[in-house]
Amino acid sequence: MGNVYTRSGDKGLTGLLGGTRLPKDDVRVEAYGTIDEANSAIGAAKVWLDEPRETLHHIQTRLFALASEVASDEKGLATLKDTVSQADIDALERLIDRCLEFTGPQHRFVIPGTDFGSAALHQARTITRRAERRVITLAGIAAVRPEVIKYLNRLSDALFALARVEEVKQERRKLELLVRREVGKLFAPEPTAVVLDLPTAKRLAEHAEHQADQMGVPIVFAAVDAAGNLILTERQPGSLLASIRIAQGKAYTAAALKAPTDGLAQLAGPGGPLYGIEGTDERIVLFGGGLPVFAGETLLGGVGISGGTVEEDIEIIQYAFDKVYGS
Repeated sequence: MGNVYTRSGDKGLTGLLGGTRLPKDDVRVEAYGTIDEANSAIGAAKVWLDEPRETLHHIQTRLFALASEVASDEKGLATLKDTVSQADIDALERLIDRCLEFTGPQHRFVIPGTDFGSAALHQARTITRRAERRVITLAGIAAVRPEVIKYLNRLSDALFALARVEEVKQERRKLELLVRREVGKLFAPEPTAVVLDLPTAKRLAEHAEHQADQMGVPIVFAAVDAAGNLILTERQPGSLLASIRIAQGKAYTAAALKAPTDGLAQLAGPGGPLYGIEGTDERIVLFGGGLPVFAGETLLGGVGISGGTVEEDIEIIQYAFDKVYGS
């Protein structure tokens, strides 16, 4: 691969496949540049997702082919061996149909932000829509194959459908957790005395690791006493080394501030009562996954989880907490 910088674009021009030089703000350059943005946004979404990762990767390869076509002059077009076809469009339509079978019809507007994965897919969708608009503008002054525009149109629909799948999964997971808690209340044994010693910490870790295994998220569990002294740290294979410090920090923070860590970020923001607190103690962690442990009004310590997303860490620690102490 050649140098990243060539200095050939220092005068505001760039080259098409085929050799033609155009200003960097030309309609064609704007069109294929926006397709590149969409490709990058899909890559960012792919990081948060597991099941559709291969599907998204294949879509990215087709966007490379599509961008190459848009970035070509007549001479460059003659050299292309791989272009988007009706078969690619049909594949997107089948993907959309499969998603709709899972989610059912849409009856209301969707506000992006249910979880990181779906939010990233929605962002990729809106950038793809913009790419479609840029290509349509180009089609007003130059020849563009209909399949190029059709593919971008179907792709934005497919990204929306994939985002809805992730949102429905998240909604079902929350409902399942709620039902599990309520059913657990019906068959819960008589409450026992709340303690946080080494055997109890190990029970908490066991339940947390069980739930983490079910979710496919390797974690680190940590527990501290009321003075912030470490009781237990357990690390699952595959978890990040950085998660050790973070889990211990969440446990310490929950005990030190006598509060769940998921609500502290807002309190520590500008104007909040805890503003600047993270600068006073390097062990403070201001995102979810840590819970304090009380016996009545007496603080016993704190527990913390790190390894997944903030939402996953909260779900895992709450599951373990409910199993040992009851909801």
